[in-house]
Amino acid sequence: MSKITAYDAADSFPSDGVFLIASATNAKTYKMTLATAAELFPASLNAMNRRNLYQEKSLGSSVTSTQLSNISGGTFSGLFVGNYWQINSVYYDVADMDYWHNEGDTAFTKHHLVIVPRSSLGSAQMNSSNTTEGGYVGSEMYTTNMDTAKATIEAAFGDALLTHREYLTTAVSSGVASAGAWYDSCIELMNQCMCYGYQPFTPACGASVPNQYTIDKQQLTLFMLNPKRLNVRVSFWLRDIVSAANFAFVYGYGNCFYNYASNSGAVRPAFPIGA
Repeated sequence: MSKITAYDAADSFPSDGVFLIASATNAKTYKMTLATAAELFPASLNAMNRRNLYQEKSLGSSVTSTQLSNISGGTFSGLFVGNYWQINSVYYDVADMDYWHNEGDTAFTKHHLVIVPRSSLGSAQMNSSNTTEGGYVGSEMYTTNMDTAKATIEAAFGDALLTHREYLTTAVSSGVASAGAWYDSCIELMNQCMCYGYQPFTPACGASVPNQYTIDKQQLTLFMLNPKRLNVRVSFWLRDIVSAANFAFVYGYGNCFYNYASNSGAVRPAFPIGA
């Protein structure tokens, strides 16, 4: 066998390229494809590196026991942001890893994936009239209108769904979120930070500070690494209060927006899974 330095030099990575890897343990030499090496090497350095690597790959039609074990153990082996399950014609994308870890008035200590359906799980109003009174928790969306979407998700993920603690708006004064409380949470509408990384529609009148004590304060990695997963040409609700009559809204044209509470919009929630 020729010395490795004797081979011709390559000036690009061929799609069918192969690496040779020598084992110090058994003195054997193995081959590995470029695609496999590119996937495994960064992830082998630190489990959380997987959070920063995008891979659009099917994980099957249901969550397996091995996948749940790799989530709950915190290794996330074989899992990357952008992976997806296709369950009953719905695509569910891995949007982040350990996004809520150690957050909440009671710390959420379970390792988890954040999952977001790629498109709508139905259409609904936030309220039957144009009001944000009672905040998100007081809305008809929170109390009843998400029930169909929740049933779809529960049928798809079952016992893999996890509950964490979430701070949610409970009151609105002069069009500004004025109170909130901690709630057990599993399946919720996203907020502006999760989608955009900031709050483009946050009312502030100068006389009071909006009640925006959210733990969902960072953009989900899926939307950062692949913006087309946010811009899916579907107009969907967010849970933020914009005014006395409007909730935040991701418009189908891709722009940040808001909508009257009595209008219909797509229901696209986020939720954690693990074991």
